[in-house]
Amino acid sequence: MYFYLYQDAGKQWRWTLHAGNERKIANSGEGYHNKVDCLAAIELVKSTDANTPVRE
Repeated sequence: MYFYLYQDAGKQWRWTLHAGNERKIANSGEGYHNKVDCLAAIELVKSTDANTPVRE
């Protein structure tokens, strides 16, 4: 699994999370003006606790 970091056509930073089979499984959902903010969002996702509940 890996995160792909890129700038979109509007020059905003975004990320996409890819599974081991190269399929996209998540994305940033929004653009960030600063690369450091996008990287912070990636770190937030990476640190998500496995005990986080799923709600319907």
